[in-house]
Amino acid sequence: MTEIIKTEGLAFAYPPDEGKEPVQALRGVDLTIAQGGFVVILGHNGSGKSTLAKHMNAVLLPGGGKVWVSGMDTADENLLLEIRRRVGMVFQNPDNQIVANVVEEDVAFGPENLGVPTEEIQKRVAAALKAVGMEEFTMHAPHHLSGGQKQRVAIAGIIAMEPACIVLDEATAMLDPLGRREVLATVRNLNREKGITIVLITHHMDEAAMADRVVVMDDGRVVMDGGPEEVLVRVEELRAIGLAAPHTVELLHGLRQDGFDVPLDALGIKDCANAIVESLKK
Repeated sequence: MTEIIKTEGLAFAYPPDEGKEPVQALRGVDLTIAQGGFVVILGHNGSGKSTLAKHMNAVLLPGGGKVWVSGMDTADENLLLEIRRRVGMVFQNPDNQIVANVVEEDVAFGPENLGVPTEEIQKRVAAALKAVGMEEFTMHAPHHLSGGQKQRVAIAGIIAMEPACIVLDEATAMLDPLGRREVLATVRNLNREKGITIVLITHHMDEAAMADRVVVMDDGRVVMDGGPEEVLVRVEELRAIGLAAPHTVELLHGLRQDGFDVPLDALGIKDCANAIVESLKK
């Protein structure tokens, strides 16, 4: 397994308001993310998931412990540019990441700052927009786009920098259902077709079901870690930390309590429906 991100004993506290104690956001997080994986990090508000995400490309630096990106210590200022070249971040509000008046120029912004030659930038911009299905919007003004389209442009801007990993910090939180589906389809294809590591920070349980691995955080710690079929069926444990299981799992859990012989790990809607039908046949 080739590691792209590793944390060891990672701790972080936000500076306190006057007269108050520091806010401890991370409490000794040990986590390894393999190259090429699709990892979802879940947690309620204040669990530490977004703080952890910001450590993955040195937006924040450890207050204790260590973070490595492809073996590079994020605390080493001399490695900062290369670390951010390897790991790109997409944030909740795409308007905060769009800096140009034309889509093509916005996607070119990142590689231009990296000093990429003009001819290479043109190739990267075209490839990045194609990868997110936005090649027809090259000369459009970003402010005329829908929320989902803006977020795909923001992702294209990261892709053009050719990262090995993309971290999406609540990147679907402000989108309508169509926009969410567009963005999720985009990152899933980037992972499967281009081998880009995806780390998706979210509180949407249905988004977790599509991942290879689900990490659950609570009070600054990792409390669950495993495949979706392993983690998302732990209904009572999830409820205890303020999370609900996916709707399909909640339904199956309720049916089991009523005496139906159904599996909890039928995460997809079709799988869930088939499981119920098979149970009724018995």
